Amino acid sequence: MQTTPRVEDFYTQHLEQTRSLTVRVDCPAKTNLTLEVGPTHEEWGGRHALDTIYCAVGVYDTVTATAKAPGSGFSLDLEGTHLGDLASSSSDMRRNHAVLALFAMAQAANREPDVALTITKRIPVGAGLGGGSADAAAAILAIDRLWELNWPIERLSEIAATLGADMPFCLTGGLAHGTGFGEQIEDIEAGSDRAHDLEAQGFTGEVLVGAYHAQLSTPEVYHTFDVVGAGEGDHNHLQAAAISLHPRSGRAIEAALKAGARHAFVSGSGPSVVAFVPDHATAQRIIDAWMQQDAADRIIRAKAPATPIIGVTQ
Repeated sequence: MQTTPRVEDFYTQHLEQTRSLTVRVDCPAKTNLTLEVGPTHEEWGGRHALDTIYCAVGVYDTVTATAKAPGSGFSLDLEGTHLGDLASSSSDMRRNHAVLALFAMAQAANREPDVALTITKRIPVGAGLGGGSADAAAAILAIDRLWELNWPIERLSEIAATLGADMPFCLTGGLAHGTGFGEQIEDIEAGSDRAHDLEAQGFTGEVLVGAYHAQLSTPEVYHTFDVVGAGEGDHNHLQAAAISLHPRSGRAIEAALKAGARHAFVSGSGPSVVAFVPDHATAQRIIDAWMQQDAADRIIRAKAPATPIIGVTQ
């Protein structure tokens, strides 16, 4: 005779299924094709007004999220060979961008943050490439899928904006126009006139990233900008400040342009340098120049624009 399963059995089966579910999100780095820095605003906590064109670059951090037993709390594991300050024994995991994103999602969903997070770092740390923002965005996307919230991107963007200026952009990647302090995002749709114009200017395709062991503090770069201002002709207003603090970035830009890059500039607040190249031969010339002149510590080849990739496994 077949018996009816107890309610507790249904709960246990559901819990086991939930525990086995893992969501993986590969989130790309970001750069700023243009970055105009305006005055500070007290209502934004002293942050500067920004007008920027974001572009996601295909160097990916991976965040995986797995449900844990109720009441067990969160956990965080870091993987990768270039962890920078994140590997420090004094680093507070509760201040990690992905963990803060988990807490913000838990608060918004009125849930406990019983999730195991793993971050595999490939985006250079403290490099002006938005690695922390990418991790936070990846965590938001992963938690939304893990908890089957299915919230619209507008709601996820509101949560992301409370964590950092470029985090709403990192949720979708691609190309976008950012205003406010960088958090107000207007997507530049693929195939649009604006996207075609950026492509015609050489802002798509193969990209070289010149990265460094050294890191730059974003507040320090902004403080230096407040003193030295923007360099003449710089589309990134922070570039002169970043180069004054890290001269090798300037050498990398000069070498890349001389070798045929269509564009070469400091990424965000630096010190990384991004070079858009027209073909493989030019890319190799730039790589050779950077190596010969010791203009970069790491050289990464990528494509732009890029978008996050979400996968779910049982």
